[in-house]
Amino acid sequence: MAKLTQYTQHDTLRRLGVVLASGLITAIALNFFLTPAKVFQSGATGVAQLLSLFLQRAGVAHQDLTGWFNLLLNLPLAYLGWRKLGRDFTVFSFLNTLVISVLAILLPVHALSTNPLMNAIFGGVLTGAGVGIALRFGFSTGGLDILSMYLAKTTRRTVGALMFAINLAIILVAGLGIQWESALYTIISIYCMTRVVDGLHTSNQKITAMIVTEHAEAVIAAVRARLIRGITVMPSKGGFLGRPNTTLMIVITRYELYDLTQATLGADHAAFIDILNTVDVVGEFLTSDQQAAKRQGQHEA
Repeated sequence: MAKLTQYTQHDTLRRLGVVLASGLITAIALNFFLTPAKVFQSGATGVAQLLSLFLQRAGVAHQDLTGWFNLLLNLPLAYLGWRKLGRDFTVFSFLNTLVISVLAILLPVHALSTNPLMNAIFGGVLTGAGVGIALRFGFSTGGLDILSMYLAKTTRRTVGALMFAINLAIILVAGLGIQWESALYTIISIYCMTRVVDGLHTSNQKITAMIVTEHAEAVIAAVRARLIRGITVMPSKGGFLGRPNTTLMIVITRYELYDLTQATLGADHAAFIDILNTVDVVGEFLTSDQQAAKRQGQHEA
């Protein structure tokens, strides 16, 4: 139990490090590439950019207020995440939003390139990297990422595709309210972002994990504490030392891979995990909402 607690503490520190890295990458994309070129980011940050630019054009604001608006817009979305996506997801997502907003306020708005196409591409790629690594570690950069994650759970569409659909309004407002050139570059930027996000976070792709361990009971208990998935137990023997061990087979989504590896290595740091691509599954395969409902029923029982 002490080893598992220690591993959980290391896991939290690792995720906090990812919060800082993701926030820094996203803020750099915003202040050094997108905002100077009047290219808009996706989601709530894009809305915050539009509001800030409109206020500056109206003479109400004399500096970029994207960071402040981003923080304000994320408050109701954080409530949605708390209710629908879980406490840990929401806490780390809001921390990430806070880091992005603070860095967007502190960092200067400075163009590294005068080419708007290059700004759109590099801004989109960096934004996608910031969002993607956050999602891989079980949280998001806030904003409409939270809404996209919720819709992805209920519609089984990819997160990237849902982000693109939701951000259509931002593109239209940018075209009608700013200039159509900005809207077209925003499309390119958001497309680059969604491709990177889908490459890093493929939550609807199923994979099979083969876990070889000498502490099968501890690993099974740790995995079941995080996931409700069927586990096939197969006796096996190491070919090098000839010691008996156990091979556990479990089918999960890529979104669950992080929880699986943390649970497994927390119970047995010497476990060997082989990840295999799974084309499809036939039979009961619970969604995250079904898992939550089943877990709630177990607690009530």
